[in-house]
Amino acid sequence: MIETNAWPPGYRVNPRVTTLAPSLVADFKGVPAAHASDSMGRAVGAIGLQSYHADLTLIVAGPAITVRVRPGDNLMIHQAIAMSHPGDVIVIDGGGNVSQALIGGLMRTSAMKKGIAAFVVDGAVRDLAEWAQGGIACYARGHTHRGPTKDGPGEVNVPIACAGMVVSPGDLMICDADGVLAVPAAEAKDLLVRAKAHARREDDIRAANAAGTTDPERFNKLLRSKGCPV
Repeated sequence: MIETNAWPPGYRVNPRVTTLAPSLVADFKGVPAAHASDSMGRAVGAIGLQSYHADLTLIVAGPAITVRVRPGDNLMIHQAIAMSHPGDVIVIDGGGNVSQALIGGLMRTSAMKKGIAAFVVDGAVRDLAEWAQGGIACYARGHTHRGPTKDGPGEVNVPIACAGMVVSPGDLMICDADGVLAVPAAEAKDLLVRAKAHARREDDIRAANAAGTTDPERFNKLLRSKGCPV
């Protein structure tokens, strides 16, 4: 580790953060983003990102490696890939700029070799046909054929803002067809309990809906609480 004050302004690479137990991360791989989001108050998660991989059944859960870059420059994203471990999710603060792609097909190949689970990019990507082949999840704000520079500056494993989320290194990222959210590492264990209870409640409601035995009082009570004469 290089001393912090030895880095030139705008450049920094901090160590990978490993506060999440692998068993806990594995338990989240069956938790849909919607269940986690509902269990966190329905006011969290990324806004404005779209998925560029083909498999809508894919549910990703993994620790975040965070990257802050100058819009249109991917030097530090290459560094993040190099220091990643299998299952990591690389989360990139590209300032929401979509004038130049930050990642593309060649980086996808490197990331798949490393076992990276997903990229979450507040910026643009390119080489859409390659991302659509699957094997790794990719979420981004947009896409363009215009490529990036590799000049810096940038930072790895620092707190970032990404598509409306605050993400710290080592936070749990949950990604699926519905979108992406970041779970603070310290809250992940309690969230798993709440999300599983939420899933059981939804299973009960789904079964009642399918059987035609839904209790009308569920919504009548809500309407009466708002003054509606039902």
